[in-house]
Amino acid sequence: MKIRPLYDRVVIRRNEEEETTAGGILLPGSAKEKPNQGEVVAVGDGKALDNGEVRALAVKVGDTVVFGQYAGSNTIEVDGEELIIMGESEIYAVVE
Repeated sequence: MKIRPLYDRVVIRRNEEEETTAGGILLPGSAKEKPNQGEVVAVGDGKALDNGEVRALAVKVGDTVVFGQYAGSNTIEVDGEELIIMGESEIYAVVE
């Protein structure tokens, strides 16, 4: 199944959760923090401005992005994979 977000929405595949700490301690499932980075899977057409024009998004498919810990509360499952849908404004940076 394919997914195409509308307007200024972005679909992101969250990076894998860390299994161990930097010191090498193995984390149980309940102690793991969800990563705040992911890969852009799909983008909408752009943000509709007040004058009727559409501004293209600053991110593109394949970009690795950083977002807030609680951003993208809308999760969906596509082909057995959990994806996040969030607005472009919830993305803080693109990792280069």
